[in-house]
Amino acid sequence: MLKKIKTIINYHRLNLESFFRKIGLFFQLDREKMQHLKVIVKCRKRWYGNSYGGFYVNPELLNQDSIVYSFGIGKDISFDKKIMSKHGCKVYGFDPTPKSISFIHSQKLNPLFIFHPFGISTKTGPEEFYLPKNKKAVSGSMAEHAFIDLYDKVTVEMKTLSEIMQDLGHEHIDVLKIDIEGSEYDVVESILQLEVPVKQILIEFHDRFFDTEEYKSKKLVESLSAKGYKIFAKSLSAEEVSFITE
Repeated sequence: MLKKIKTIINYHRLNLESFFRKIGLFFQLDREKMQHLKVIVKCRKRWYGNSYGGFYVNPELLNQDSIVYSFGIGKDISFDKKIMSKHGCKVYGFDPTPKSISFIHSQKLNPLFIFHPFGISTKTGPEEFYLPKNKKAVSGSMAEHAFIDLYDKVTVEMKTLSEIMQDLGHEHIDVLKIDIEGSEYDVVESILQLEVPVKQILIEFHDRFFDTEEYKSKKLVESLSAKGYKIFAKSLSAEEVSFITE
């Protein structure tokens, strides 16, 4: 009982900390550099997951037969749990990070959650994966940015989306969630070239990781728009952005 109480307290503390973090990031945003992150499409939306690991989803497009890919698990599966509990569909989770793999192995998982200990990239094969500077943090990245340690890296298995879908026998995706710590720009660009039918793409943008004249997400949003994807929702911090196509 005591262990359960501690778990509940830690959960709510995490949510409070992440909530205030979101507010802090909101006030740090450069309004001039984020004009491209405007909501364009009006449709139903529902926040799935906690304030740390959640995204907006259009629930009307999901059912028990939906195919959901969740790239970037870390130590938070609140988004995935909500998808499974609300719609009863399988969620395919992916993360090559050592701490994330260890976390998943320690959990009592819903049979609908199918985890794969590799990540998504623009090519298939082993790749160098930088671990975070903050040793208490979980998520690493293939991208070089201010929050990773260039001298602390591991080799992990990565695959392209086309190979993953081929291995799993899927021809379309209903929800594609991507939270890959700064690697999303090149990866999503490569996905768009595949012409894979995806109804909703949910991306956590890590523009704050990079010191650039304009946010890196601007070019990617333009590429998504050219393929018919429009923003229908975004989080308070404008990091978690949800796209939909007709």
